[in-house]
Amino acid sequence: MVPGVSGGTIAFITGIYERLLQAIQSFNIELLHLVRRREFRSIFLHTDLVFLIPLVLGIFSALLFFTRIIPLPALIKSHPELVYGLFFGLILASIVVLSRTIRVFSGWNPLWLTLGAVTGLILVNLIPVQTPTNSWFIFLCGALAISAMILPGISGSFILLIMHKYIYIFSAIGRLDLTILIPFALGICYGLMLFSRLLNWLLKRFHQQSLTTIIGILIGSLWIIWPFQQRDYVTINGREKLLGSTPIFPEQLDQTVFYSLTLALLGIVLVAMIHTLSKRRHSD
Repeated sequence: MVPGVSGGTIAFITGIYERLLQAIQSFNIELLHLVRRREFRSIFLHTDLVFLIPLVLGIFSALLFFTRIIPLPALIKSHPELVYGLFFGLILASIVVLSRTIRVFSGWNPLWLTLGAVTGLILVNLIPVQTPTNSWFIFLCGALAISAMILPGISGSFILLIMHKYIYIFSAIGRLDLTILIPFALGICYGLMLFSRLLNWLLKRFHQQSLTTIIGILIGSLWIIWPFQQRDYVTINGREKLLGSTPIFPEQLDQTVFYSLTLALLGIVLVAMIHTLSKRRHSD
């Protein structure tokens, strides 16, 4: 929902990332055979539904709540410093947590860290472009957005912004426009099946290099998530479009700055608490 904040990052923070990739990959040919034989208990175990059901319910609850009850896209526009302040703290703390799991300054790791940071900077500085509204393109948007969402450091919502479809898609969710949502959902399914397998293969074969690159991407993404930005807009067909965004330091410590920094500190504390609870769970 928040452009610049990756769902994959949140999965990393909460310690469910690799289990999530494994669960997504369980939707394969073997599952089709189990469905054909009606082996319901095996289906339940094979797909890790005890994990996926509450996760999917949480995702759809958040989508509906933050489009129909509290319009988060509108809050991002009216109070960007507060929203991004919280997520800046979350991601900054997650970088520290991830860095402690591997030796980022040994061997070839600094090279992968730099590569990830440069990639992140390039992606978050892309300029939104005009794009079509055909079903095939909405399908492509779904595939690319979900692929970005499960990669820590790159936001699916930000990809939708770049493809000029953020407001278009979330407005469709708010009014339940199935002519838009069906091709978008099909694209999501395709992207999940394809990209999750690629990520899981990389984590198995090149675990340390992949994690180091992910940390670099997270560092690069901080450029766009810093809560205080000079945002440049251009008017196209009577509507303002974001042209670019540059981080700035606030000129004075006013109430907005205080609240934003307080929320950033809250984000750091939340990650520390989640990480501590995750370590206790694994030790048990």
